[in-house]
Amino acid sequence: MEKIESFKVNHVLLKRGIYVSRKDYDNETGKVIATTFDIRMKEPNREPVINIAELHTIEHLGATFLRNHEKYKNETIYFGPMGCRTGFYVIFKGDLKSEDVKDIITEMFEFMSTFEGDIPGADPYSCGNYLDQNLLNARYESKKYLEEVLYNLKEENLVYPN
Repeated sequence: MEKIESFKVNHVLLKRGIYVSRKDYDNETGKVIATTFDIRMKEPNREPVINIAELHTIEHLGATFLRNHEKYKNETIYFGPMGCRTGFYVIFKGDLKSEDVKDIITEMFEFMSTFEGDIPGADPYSCGNYLDQNLLNARYESKKYLEEVLYNLKEENLVYPN
C-alpha cells in the first residue's frame, strides 16, 4: 500500500511554519480547486505536543475567525487539528502558495492570542465535548507561535524540507 502524501514529509527536518500539504484538482478541467495547508505549531517529535483542551479551543476560535472573516468566510473549506497534535490543517479554495496565506494565518493567530470572553460554540448544544476547553493555554500557544514563527517567517518555514 502506498504512503499518503502527509506521511512522505520528512518530519525529522520539519520546522514550525505554514506549508502547502496538498492540492486537489477538478477531474474535468484539471484545475486546482483547493489547497490544504499544514499549520505546523510544534516541531514533530522534538517538542511537546499541544494538549487536547487547548487544541480544541484553538479549533473553535480559528474556525469561528475564518468563517466570519470578510474575505475568507467564502474561501475557507475546513480548519481543524492534526491527529498528532503538532498543528492544524486549513483548506482554502483555489491554487495557493504559503506566501498567499501568511497574512490571514497571522491575523487569525493574533485574534486567538488575545481572545477574551466565551469560547464560541463551547456549549452542550453546539459541541460534543464542550467542557474540554482551555482558553488560557490556547492563547499562550497562539501567542508563542505568532511571536516565534509567524512574525519571523523564512523560506524554511514555508517550504517542506527534502
